[in-house]
Amino acid sequence: MFKRILLVLASASLLFVSGAQAQDRRDVGLVLLTENFPPYNMAKNGKNFAQDENINGIAVDIVREIFKRADISYSLTLRFPWERIYKLALDNPGYGVFVTARLPEREKLFKWVGPIGPDDWIMLAKADSKISLDSLEPARQYRIGAYKGDAIAETLAKQGLNPIVVLRDQDNARKLVNGQIDLWATGDPAGRYLAREEGVSDLKTVLRFNSAELYLALNKNVPDDVVARLQAALDELRKEGAVDAIMARYL
Repeated sequence: MFKRILLVLASASLLFVSGAQAQDRRDVGLVLLTENFPPYNMAKNGKNFAQDENINGIAVDIVREIFKRADISYSLTLRFPWERIYKLALDNPGYGVFVTARLPEREKLFKWVGPIGPDDWIMLAKADSKISLDSLEPARQYRIGAYKGDAIAETLAKQGLNPIVVLRDQDNARKLVNGQIDLWATGDPAGRYLAREEGVSDLKTVLRFNSAELYLALNKNVPDDVVARLQAALDELRKEGAVDAIMARYL
């Protein structure tokens, strides 16, 4: 009789553990961080802090849908500046940050889900500018504005172009128009979207120097099966044409 009771208790314990593991698998509870980077992610009120439903954009809509399909819970916070949230995701288990370029030097720092969308790197100048570029090399003679902590700024700095960085990329649109910089190194479509939001439209592309893809970067502590489930959900979303439909709502 005693052995039978022990057997029942052991079986119940196994069921409890299995159930808890199954629940953990469904409800990982990742902490997702993003920034104001229109049209991919942005606070609805334009501020530098927002949470959950007060955030929208191409990437936000895509991320929400893939987490829903993968049955994984999350919290979403938009904060400032980019360098801070990037480091939080890098250092803290269970954290993720988006959208960010998947560069070779970043490859082993995170686990990746994507691509979520394109981010071509361009040099913008005023519409009446005489600047003509066929590569980055001749751009060295000009004052180049960029966004602090961004992959574009980091890449230009490593190549010795010494960009003048700001904490908000949209500030470069006004600096360019006002003659404080000669060129604006930014992303496309992000740069043009930001310029329009600032009331700046008389700009032209003088160089397209890289084509990048933007991703959700997850802390290396996030389980591989969670990453795989999210990637599968994104692949399914893209195959259905839903990614293109989401982009079309903003562009």
